[in-house]
Amino acid sequence: MANNDYAQTVAASIIKQLEDGTAPWVKPWEPSDQRFIPYNAVTGKEYQGGNALWLMVAAENKGYADARWMTYKQAQGIDAQVMKGERGTLIQYIKKFDQVPIKNDQGQPVRDGEGKQLYRTVELDRPRIFSAVVFNGEQISGLAKIEARPTMPAWERHQAAERIMDNSGVPITYKPIDRAFYSFTQDAVTMPERVQFKTPDPFYATALHELGHATGHPTRLNRPDLGTPFGSASYAREELRAEIASLMIADRMGIGHDPGQHAAYVGGWIKALKEEPREIFRAAADAEKIAGYLTALQQQKAVQGTPAEARHADAPERGYWQKAIENGRQIQATEAATRPEAESQAHEGRRAGVGR
Repeated sequence: MANNDYAQTVAASIIKQLEDGTAPWVKPWEPSDQRFIPYNAVTGKEYQGGNALWLMVAAENKGYADARWMTYKQAQGIDAQVMKGERGTLIQYIKKFDQVPIKNDQGQPVRDGEGKQLYRTVELDRPRIFSAVVFNGEQISGLAKIEARPTMPAWERHQAAERIMDNSGVPITYKPIDRAFYSFTQDAVTMPERVQFKTPDPFYATALHELGHATGHPTRLNRPDLGTPFGSASYAREELRAEIASLMIADRMGIGHDPGQHAAYVGGWIKALKEEPREIFRAAADAEKIAGYLTALQQQKAVQGTPAEARHADAPERGYWQKAIENGRQIQATEAATRPEAESQAHEGRRAGVGR
């Protein structure tokens, strides 16, 4: 399949799901011990960027609940078999590097102590596009039962999210409002108060979504569409990246996914994909960078020199939650009595799912 035909196929499927409200990043889901992002059943590695998104779309179209995928040859290699009559799903990937055999001055192969050929990595002059056909776990017989992945207890995943918030360097202010937003001009996030969320998971999902926008600041990943007016095509493109990144982060951290009020952006997303089908691959690639940037922050030590309380305007309230996190207890917060509208900002924000 030609590259343009492939992009058209993927974009058309996503447009249809956006119209039906079933696209992967517009569907809410709760924390689970099952993996959501597609992964290779043999290597255990997640599919990346556009391929991950496309396989989620294909699974939705065909009703697959299994997140495992593999090639025909890989299935055979683990004594499994693609069932008769099943058709695979085409994916494409870009190869920027290649492995070439090492040879000595006489042109003979260089081998290791066990007699195996040694290789070296070389950068290709031009990236090459390769195709592969993969099959879902539900199309294959002889597979072992899906194993539940190890999950962090609630307090531990919340503590990991706190580390991301602390290490982001982005100020976070809390107000009794029902909308969360990132201000490009101030490089700051405004959130509803923590007690407006019934449980911590949706709070952290919302906070990480807004920090996803913050990664586009020139001092970070420098995305050109950040800070553009609400309703513009570029605003829709930025929101598309943040929503897909939120899905990826939610799966990796096990905090669930709440897309908020995505309806305001669907029309813009459909228009963008109709005009340029490959935009979905660019968006997915940027979303992968956003997710990678944020999840890497949880591995870092606390930022030195600035107390965490100084980066959060609700230090006493945050301290209460942090104490509960450290004790491993689940917090049940009370709903706020009033929720005035959020103040206008360059980034209009999204409904935060408070009080659910």
